[in-house]
Amino acid sequence: MIDIRKLKELVRLMVANDLTELDLRDTEEQVTLRRDGREIQPVVHAPPAMAAQPTASAQQSASASPAAPPPADDDAGLLAIECPMVGTFYTAPNPDTPAFVSVGSRVEADTVVCIVEAMKIFNEIKAECSGSVARVCVDNGASVEFGQALFMIKPD
Repeated sequence: MIDIRKLKELVRLMVANDLTELDLRDTEEQVTLRRDGREIQPVVHAPPAMAAQPTASAQQSASASPAAPPPADDDAGLLAIECPMVGTFYTAPNPDTPAFVSVGSRVEADTVVCIVEAMKIFNEIKAECSGSVARVCVDNGASVEFGQALFMIKPD
């Protein structure tokens, strides 16, 4: 059985670092912690005696992953600016300033279009193409995944 103090410390570290999942394994125990931003659900496993089939929870979490939405018909001819990492999407450098870009804004390859926060580091995301912003695909403050479309750009 895992020590409750260790479990509490792991939960504290998850919250402090805004992690949504933590999976730790050694020869004696395995701990998987998942949270959706509001609550943490600990799952403690004993080590398998031999190679086992994927557990129901692993299959459930794999099937629970949201599939990328299919591109909209009106996105034909548009270029997507995709997220290069998992994190939190922000449209402006701070809440008191205007967004970097909005629908209709002109962008060049080196134009900063948003910030993605990952592990308490704010990463500027550049357009890497030129054109005008046709659509903002993500709400300010939303969690984003690797490869997720952030903006749709109408190229020149």
